[in-house]
Amino acid sequence: MTKNVSHYLEGFLFGSRWLQAPLYLGLVFAQGVYVFKFLQELIHLVASANTLSEVDIMLIVLGLIDVVMVANLLIMVTVGGYQTFVSKLDLDEHPDQPEWLSHVNAGVLKVKLATALIGISSIHLLKTFIEVGSKMAQAGDSFALTKLEHGVVFQIAIHLTFVISALVMAYTDRVMTSTLVLTKDLEH
Repeated sequence: MTKNVSHYLEGFLFGSRWLQAPLYLGLVFAQGVYVFKFLQELIHLVASANTLSEVDIMLIVLGLIDVVMVANLLIMVTVGGYQTFVSKLDLDEHPDQPEWLSHVNAGVLKVKLATALIGISSIHLLKTFIEVGSKMAQAGDSFALTKLEHGVVFQIAIHLTFVISALVMAYTDRVMTSTLVLTKDLEH
């Protein structure tokens, strides 16, 4: 009797992974919002190209790149997370199957996400540097950086935190993977 209850409980717990499926579907809709935002910014760039300064164009283009990188992050989380935590995707015969999907696991997914966050953070930091440089050029010698300095330092600290976290996660994943391989080799 207890074995029967245990079997059904385990089946129920394992089946609960499907509760995540609507979350991944929600991320697909969020990506649709980013596509809309991208097209809106692209139309603004094209329509205003004659009146925008080079710095303004660069900032808008960096914003477009930022949207693309966030969309890439959404794809990694949606497809990789679904594959890892909900159900295997039957894409072996699909010609467009991403190469990274064949060897995705929770560790690889975390490192890829951390790397994507570093890229997004880099874009934001570059935009900040360009904006500060532009303001400094406009203001000349009288430009005071006090408020901006704090914001820039704060963004650099966040970026470095992302970089250090990604390195630690990659190192941890590598150690865990090599330990797992060593353990399997010792068992055989």
